Amino acid sequence: MSRPIQSITFVASESPAAQEAAHRLSALYGNDREDNADVVVALGGDGFMLQTLHRFMGSGTPIYGMNKGTIGFLMNDYREDGLKERLAAAIENAIHPLAMTAVDAAGTVHKALAINEVAIFRQSYQAARLQISIDGKVRLDELVCDGVMVATPIGSTAYNLSAQGPIIPVDAPLLALTPVSPFRPRRWRGALLPNHQTVEIVVLEPEKRPVNAVADATEVKSVHRITISESLNDTGLILFDHDHSWDERILAEQFRY
Repeated sequence: MSRPIQSITFVASESPAAQEAAHRLSALYGNDREDNADVVVALGGDGFMLQTLHRFMGSGTPIYGMNKGTIGFLMNDYREDGLKERLAAAIENAIHPLAMTAVDAAGTVHKALAINEVAIFRQSYQAARLQISIDGKVRLDELVCDGVMVATPIGSTAYNLSAQGPIIPVDAPLLALTPVSPFRPRRWRGALLPNHQTVEIVVLEPEKRPVNAVADATEVKSVHRITISESLNDTGLILFDHDHSWDERILAEQFRY
């Protein structure tokens, strides 16, 4: 960001540490109305940061996180001094969430956005049987697995990485399609897709092998069909300190594993 910061809104998770930090920072810098703020400062962990990004999606107001949680991969270091100067110098990244459309066993259509990933999980003790199409063409007739996910670049270091999916730079026009414990084909490790492509997943034997679909914190049970694509109509803005940018974090993560 290049413009001076005049007004800040502080939002905090329910943890005592985050609430205390919000109280201290509000006393130092004031706490303006959300509709008047140049920047929203989110105090908490990565989960709270995702909640805040969802809340302000499409508002045009950038979100700057300061870590008062556990891991804090999406957060900046917590410091109370020079906050307005840090905000003015921060690097702004635009993020586009995934749009999930899921049809459940009753035929009800559910829509949700996901900043990290859309994931499909088996609902019972039996492995899921899934058919995967890309832009209307079947690419995998049958995937037997515990689940599969489509992850954004910003979500590629979260659950996607735990499932041995690739880390994607934030400005790369890619999505990660990553299986969870694939049984057949056993050696399939997923795919990197252009972010303009649409993924459709059809659940085979949905009554015998039911699955759930999860878009960040939104869960839909007993789904039969899921469509996933990047939403160009929804944009979130996230800020990182200049000396600890998202590009640097992504690069560092690739040499940790």
